[in-house]
Order: sequence, then structure tokens, then C-alpha cells
Amino acid sequence: MAKAQKNRASKQPYVSTEQLTLTGFETPFSHTLRPDNRWIALSHQIPWDSLVSIYNSEMNNDRTGAGGINPRVVLGALIIKHICNLSDRETVLQIQENMYMQYFIGYSSFSDQEPFDASLFVDIRKRLGLTQLNALNEKIVELSRAKHVVTDDDEDSKSSNSGVAVTSDVPKEACVEVTHKGKLIVDATACPQDIAYPTDLNLLNDARMKSEELIDFLYTPELHGKKPRTYREVARKRYLQTAQKKKKSKKVVRSALRKQLNYLGRNLRSIDKLLDAFGFMPFDAHQCKYMFVIRTLYDQQKQMYDSQVHSIEDRIVSIHQPHVRPIVRGKTTADVEFGAKIQVSLMDGYAFLDDLSWDAFNEGTRLISSVEKYKASFGYYPQMVAADKIYCNRENRRKLKELGIELRAKALGRPRAVDEKHVSPGERNQIEGKFGQAKTAYGMDRIRARLRETSESWIAAIILVLNLVRLARVVPYALLIRIMTYSAKDTRMLWRLLMRFIQTRLGKPSTMNNEMVWRLT
Repeated sequence: MAKAQKNRASKQPYVSTEQLTLTGFETPFSHTLRPDNRWIALSHQIPWDSLVSIYNSEMNNDRTGAGGINPRVVLGALIIKHICNLSDRETVLQIQENMYMQYFIGYSSFSDQEPFDASLFVDIRKRLGLTQLNALNEKIVELSRAKHVVTDDDEDSKSSNSGVAVTSDVPKEACVEVTHKGKLIVDATACPQDIAYPTDLNLLNDARMKSEELIDFLYTPELHGKKPRTYREVARKRYLQTAQKKKKSKKVVRSALRKQLNYLGRNLRSIDKLLDAFGFMPFDAHQCKYMFVIRTLYDQQKQMYDSQVHSIEDRIVSIHQPHVRPIVRGKTTADVEFGAKIQVSLMDGYAFLDDLSWDAFNEGTRLISSVEKYKASFGYYPQMVAADKIYCNRENRRKLKELGIELRAKALGRPRAVDEKHVSPGERNQIEGKFGQAKTAYGMDRIRARLRETSESWIAAIILVLNLVRLARVVPYALLIRIMTYSAKDTRMLWRLLMRFIQTRLGKPSTMNNEMVWRLT
């Protein structure tokens, strides 16, 4: 079968947004597009020059190799993908069909060609990893805070004596050294991967089928003679006899596990015999990875079967994504989630990805590191820290007290008759709302990347988009789409959230219909 033809990406050079435009030489977009469109408004808020400089420093294509794709096209497509919560292919098609999106990624006029092939998104996520996207995120927050500082200084100068001119160029904060300022909110959540719910029986069946593929690849009649028997049809039939039952007793499941373990063990021994006949390793890197994963999975399942337990350290829950681990969350809807666990800190409404781990960790061990990162970013410690109960152990309380930081949490021991420092239950609602926004509108509830590094890049890109949306005050497009497709009960809830967002944006009661909302966005 012929290989699919890939479209070549355009290598038009990047043009700075600060470059002046001469009268009569405006782009065709300048005369035909509406300036109040959400993509145009967002494009004017993003510091493209700063982001492109960070991107170019990571790509390192200025001296060697062929020229790369326009950085604004790459970054703009990545932002569009996560703001609209689209797949890779759908993102490319949407950009191809939407002139406002093409303006957002830096096009000077409409083009009916795809900006690049959808498969390039995988390479983009590999090159723009967790570290690079965090650097972009910090740059955006830094520029946003600089704008707020300038605004505050202007307001202070206006409110001062009207007859006195302020001629000093020295900021007020430079006169007095600031040691504590701001509020830090910290919390952790899990980012579930897009994998099938793992059961021991299904995992053993997947491993057995993959081992049969490896045997078919290794077997050479001239070298091995008779092909080893795999009993694949019998094994498949016995697996379906148990898997398709609506109610499975423990005895039935244990019997099915024993049979699949025997089939998989036979196949692994056959693979060893076939490999011994070669004088070299016939597997490529991809096949070697599967072979080691299958062996580890077999050892884990055999140990759990013999010990009659259902948990083991570093348990593999997917042979295709062996880096994924179970994260026990204790929620009503999902007691265990399968994916990465992240810790996010919220500062002035902007989110920072402090930690990302594929293994479960205790949040209490990461609080002080988040406080130190706050100081490294802003130059001073937070004046106040709001965190969940699990963060507020005695060690963290002692360290925060030594640093002169107030901890907004319930005191240890018996409650006092008169609590002078009452902690409101809603003080941490902002970061919970950020998690809800990321999972509801931007797809953090289902990470669809398959590799470890691309999954980390996916999560970091969502955090980046959260800050961009706050920077531009844009209503999430995916949230509007869900309002149109949800049930009546969910629609009312999401509509109230949307009206509250618009009310805070406009500063007046939101009695609007759908048409008015779409005009705003």
C-alpha cells in the first residue's frame, strides 16, 4: 500500500508584531476582518516576540540545518488546539478553513492550504517539552505582572497631589525592600491518560497477543525449523468466555488468570529460544520496549497471583504506555485514576506547574519547594499560603512560621471557643476552579498523547493556555460548545458559570442571550 503523502509546511519567516506598517501596504486581512473577533483580540495580547525568542533558543536552527517553520505558526497552532480542545487533525483543518485563526498564527492573507501536516504535532510536543513550555508560561506571567505594575503606578500618580509633578524615575518599591507579598494557593490533581480501564485479565490478554506478534516476527523456517506452538485461538476463546460474562465470581476470574499466565509464560519461553538462534538482536527499539514491558508485566501478575494480592509497586496498567501508574484519589466518581499527578500553584490568578510525577506522591513534601519557587520567580516570599489539609503537617507549619509566612488553614488540636483567624471554606475555590476549567474546557481530564514526554508537554500546554485565556479574558470556546451539547441540567449549570464569567468581565449584570454572548467572543 502506498504511503500517505504529507504536505510540506510553509517556511515563511517570522515578522515581528512591532514592525511598522506603511499606509497603503496593509495586509488584506486589515480591511476584511472584524477587530472585535476573539482570535484577533487574543493575538494582540500575546507577547509573540518574547515567545518566539524562547522558541528559537530551544530549536537552535539559526546556524545549522534547514530553516524551521515560522515559530508563530507552531505556537499559534498549539494554542488553538488546546483552547478549542481539538485533535491534531482537526486543528489543522480548522486553521485551513478559518481566516481568523490564520490571522492569529501570523498569516498576511487567507490560504486554502494546510499550515503543516498533522503528524508534525508529535514532533512539536517532543521539542517543546515540559521545561520549554514552563519557560514560556513564566514569560507570559512576567509580562502580565509588568503591565499591572505600570497600571498601578499610573493610578497612584493620578491620585497624588494634582499640583505636584512627579519627576523621580525610581519606583516606590525600590525604596523599601519587600520581603513578603502576595498570596500563594497550592493544590494537586491527577491528569488521566486516554487508556482502557486496566484489569488483570485484559492486561494479560493484551500481553499474550503482543507476544504472539513477536514470535511471528522472529520465526525463520531456515533457522528455527518447526514453529513454536502458541495456542492463540484456544487462548482467545478462553479469554472471551470469562471477559464476556456480566457477573464474574472470584473463582472464575482466578481460573482465567491462571490460564492466561500459562499461555503468556509459554510464549516468553518460546521467544527466548528463538532469540538464542540469532547471533544479534533482531528486534528494533520499539519491539525491545514491548518485550521488556511484557516480561515485567508477567512477573508482576505472577507475583500477585501467587500471593493472592491485587497491588504491587510500580504496577504496569498499560503495555502501550508503561509509564502510567495508578493514582489513588479517593473521589466518589473515580477512586483510582491512571495518569500523571501534578502540583499547581496559583499566584494572582495565574497558574504555575510546580511538579509533575508519574508516581503518586504525598503533597505535604512539596509545599516548601513551591514557596521557594515563588521567591525565585518574584524575589520575595508570599505573605500568605492557602493549602489543603494534607499540606498542613507540623513540619510545614514550623518552616512557614520561621519564614514569616501566614498559613491559612485549620489549626491543629481542639477547636478554640473564639477563633480569631477563621478560615473560610471558599478561600481555595480559585485553584479548584482552575482545575475544573482545565478539565472541562481544555481536555485535562483525558490526555490523548501516548509517549511520556509528549504527555508532559500536553499538560504543560494546557497550563499555558489557562494563563493566556486569563491574560486576554477570552470566553473558552470549548465551554460554549459543551453548553450546546450537554443535557438540560448540565447546560443550566454551565450557563450560570458562563454568565458569572461575563459578569466579572463587563462589571454589570449579565442578562444576555446566545447571540450577545457570541458577539462578545
